[in-house]
Parts: sequence; structure tokens; C-alpha cells
Amino acid sequence: MYNSEVEAVEALAASYREITKEVAKVIVGQDEVLKSVLISIFSNGHCLLVGVPGLAKTLLVQTIAQVLDLSYNRIQFTPDLMPSDITGAEILDETRHFKFVKGPIFSNIILADEINRTPPKTQAALLESMQERAVTAAGVQHLLPSPFFVLATQNPIEQEGTYPLPEAQLDRFMFNVWLDYPTFEQELNIVKNTTNNNVVDLKKIISAAQIQYFQKLVRSIPVADNVISYAVELVAKTRPGRTGASPLANQYLSWGAGPRASQFLVLGAKCHAAIHNKFSPDIEDVKAVATSVLRHRIVRNYKAEAEGMSVEKIIDQIL
Repeated sequence: MYNSEVEAVEALAASYREITKEVAKVIVGQDEVLKSVLISIFSNGHCLLVGVPGLAKTLLVQTIAQVLDLSYNRIQFTPDLMPSDITGAEILDETRHFKFVKGPIFSNIILADEINRTPPKTQAALLESMQERAVTAAGVQHLLPSPFFVLATQNPIEQEGTYPLPEAQLDRFMFNVWLDYPTFEQELNIVKNTTNNNVVDLKKIISAAQIQYFQKLVRSIPVADNVISYAVELVAKTRPGRTGASPLANQYLSWGAGPRASQFLVLGAKCHAAIHNKFSPDIEDVKAVATSVLRHRIVRNYKAEAEGMSVEKIIDQIL
């Protein structure tokens, strides 16, 4: 598609800039959130968006799907949602043969809205899809379309009637991104833009084939050994009671991040470098994605909670 890898990286950076410009027509602020979502897409990962209601989490995902020219399905997670409501089911057709009817998971982008509102059995239906990019029904494996991403949202305040995601499922998400309230100026813009009759016309920026090309490109970006060592050492520092653990981890953490964190740190750093027109990541790129990668992979102990040590504060100090 491109004459050289240098040209390809420049094309990825240019596409990233175009996408952010197009999404900004609809979404005001949230630049860091958009950057994290796009990095996870170009790194072939999944993303968990956590924030209070009304911060445009759903709108952000819908807008990205439009700009990327991909098929998109939204699944609203509720306590009565069944696994077959996500993956599809075997039904008896008119010829008395079983046939598989595909569920909403068969799409490029899946918005799993309020993922923690559904019981573990239904949450687990997403697990195979996220990891294997496939659904197994009646012993037959059905491949999901490519590219495939799950962008899940979660509301951190209402904990009644919710089922916290198990660590195994949280670990499947490349990033855990927190959305914050907009600034006063941003909120003024949001209110002006959303209380009139203006209809925003969004352009399609890149296709599924281009995204797959960029995903392969990101993986092929070379990384210096010292950057990989830094990422692995950083993850090792979060593991209490282990060699290389930071004193802070021993004091405040009951559980640290696994090897998947090291993989995502390096992949995220590669993509972070590429979208900023760099041809190889450095330690600053690892630091840039560290909080989103580690936030949901480390578990605080009672001491940390009692002393008000947030996960972010612990990660910052380890960095």
C-alpha cells in the first residue's frame, strides 16, 4: 500500500489527525479519551470507558464508528440479558434443521453499554469473542468480522444492581479510560452545539482494510531493548512480595499486573509513537499509556483504601 514503512507511519499519523478533527465536530473536549480509544483500535485491543452519565461515552463510540466506516452494534447490558442475546443462537428452521442466527456481536465495533449491569454468565459470553475473535455455538466456531473491537462503558457511581467485572475479564481490555467532567468553556460549547437544529455531516476517513493494514504496521514497528526492559520492569514493580516490587506496591497493593500489561505497554507505546510521527517508541511513549494500561490491573489493599491512596496516585509514584 505504501512504498516504505516511513511513508506508512506518516500515513497513520495523518489518518489519526483527520479522524480526531472529524470526531471533534461532534465531541467537544475528551481529546485524551479519543486518543486512547484510537490507540487501542490501531493496536487491535479493546477499551473500557468509565465515567458518570452524560459525558458522551456512547456518542463518542457511535461517532468513531461512523468516521471509521465500520459496522457498529450497540448492546445495552441489563440484568436479564442472556448470553444468546449477544452471541446468537441455534434455531430450528422450516426444514427442521438447526441453523445459527448471528447475534449483535457479529459487527466490527461493539458498544457494550453499562457492561457491569449484567450477571457474570452474560459477561463471560463476551470473553471468548474478545480473546478468540470468534463465537462457538453447538460445537461450531463462527469467526467474527475483522477488525473487531469491544468498547465497553461503565458507570462508577451507581453500584446497586451491578456485577463488578471479574479480573480475568478486565484483563482482556487493553485500556481502562476515565472520563472527566468538561471544563466550563467546553460545557458552554457542548450546550451551544447540542441545543439547535444543526446536523453534523461526518466524512468516512478510513476503511476496515486500512485499519487492518495499520494494525500490522504498528506490530512491525521496531522497539529498542531498553524500552521493552523499562515496560517489563514497570509491571514487575506493581507485584507485591515479588523480586523487583516497588516498596509502594508492597505497602498498598494486594495484587499486581500480569504479563498482558507488559505486552499492552509495548504495543500502546508503538502506536503512541506512530501517531506522533515517530518511527520507534521511547520510554516517554511507555509512560504516556501506562496509567490506562495499569489502572484496572492492580488491586489496592485495605491500607491504601483507608489512607485514600488512589490507583492513579500509586501508578504515578511508581512511574
